[in-house]
Parts: sequence; structure tokens; C-alpha cells
Amino acid sequence: MTYCIAASINEGLILVSDSRTNAGIDNVSTHGKMHAFDTNSDRKIVLLCAGNLATTQAVLEQLHRDKIKDAPINFNNVESLFEAAEYLGHVSVEKQKQHLNTQGASAFNPTASFILAGQIGADPHGAYMIYAEGNSITSSANTPFLQIGESKYGKPILDRFLKLNSPIDEAARCCLVSMDSTIRSNASVGAPVEMLIYRKDSFSFEEYYCFDDDDDYMLQLRRSWEAKLREAIAALPILNKTFVKPMRVSL
Repeated sequence: MTYCIAASINEGLILVSDSRTNAGIDNVSTHGKMHAFDTNSDRKIVLLCAGNLATTQAVLEQLHRDKIKDAPINFNNVESLFEAAEYLGHVSVEKQKQHLNTQGASAFNPTASFILAGQIGADPHGAYMIYAEGNSITSSANTPFLQIGESKYGKPILDRFLKLNSPIDEAARCCLVSMDSTIRSNASVGAPVEMLIYRKDSFSFEEYYCFDDDDDYMLQLRRSWEAKLREAIAALPILNKTFVKPMRVSL
């Protein structure tokens, strides 16, 4: 399993991913899920991947090959992020079909999902989630973030605190807490944790971080968050016994 987040806010993008792959209890390894593409200077494109590792690797290889060969559609000539998302969806579906034809009716599941994020030309920055079926959605004003993989544990903090007008450095910390909460609750998600901060119109991927589980910053972040949560729970209104009601008893 994996967990990836893409937040698209007014000041730019925050992309966070874990690095754990799990093919069974005895086959756990580390593999990066964040992939930045070397493209023309008028664009920056990065992918986050979840799902079948063979499919994601085949998709990434095809995208790189199309770019190198200057195929009719590739990341260097698409005119918008939406067009890039459609192209990625088409490649993903084709690779899944190939793996299904090879494996036949076995239990092999070739599905994969992606988040494509970045900026092309004068268009605003943005992020798209591409489903296994090839279709895609983008973030919105009400939900300025996208998730793939094991999303349920890290979603509550994003829902409560991440807004379009959130300062980008604060939003980055919010995404890291979301990732750390998921790692705490699900053993199939784990460090190293990669994070990329893209500031709008910068066309730069210089703000890249990679945190091991025992890095000083991650330990400090985790301890601070847990301490503040305990303080918040302790400060909640005390239960008022005047609201006690008779409990229904089943016969």
C-alpha cells in the first residue's frame, strides 16, 4: 500500500509521498512514489503513483520514452495539465490491459492510480488525480487536495485545516502530519517520506525534502503534534451529568 498527497493552494503545490511497497508480509521494501520529469523550461511536471508497481513502472517508462522520441503526444508538447492527465490516463489503461492479457485470469491486479501536478506555460499550477479507468478529476476550492492510496487516516487533518489561502509552509506541515498519522495507523505505509514544495510561477523543483522515520525534524513534528493533541483533549468541555438520560434496555 502507499499514501500520496497533492495540495494545490493559492501559493503553489505541496506533494508528499511515502516509499513503502508491500507484496505480502514477507516482502516489504522501499520504492519512491514521486517522479519529477525533465521537461522543457516552460513547464514542470511531477507524478505520484499508487497501485501495482509493475504497472506504474511500465507507465513511467512509456512516458519517458515518448518524451525522448518526441512522440506526437508527450509531456514536452501537451498544452495544458488537463491534456497531460488525459495522455497519462490513456497510457495507464493500455499498460493495465497488457498486463491482464499476459497474466490471464489469475489473481493479479494490474490497477494503478496517479496524481499529476505542476504548471505549464502561463496556465496556473494545478493537480489531477487519474483513476485506474483513465479518467481524472482536479482539486477544487472546497477540497484543495487530492489523495491516492491509504487515504482515510490522513484525511481528517486535511479536511479541517487545509484551505486555498493557507500559507504554503503551514500547508506543508499539515501534509506531513497527515502522512505521519497514516504511518502511525497503517503498517503498509512508511518512510522515507518525500516532500516537494512548488511555489507558483517559479518553474523550480528546488524545495525537495526526504525524511527518514528517525530524522530529527520528523521526530520533533510528531512529538509536538501529539503533545498539542493531548492538550486539546484535556481542554475539551467536561461532560455535564445533567445531560444523562436513561439507557434503553433490550428485553
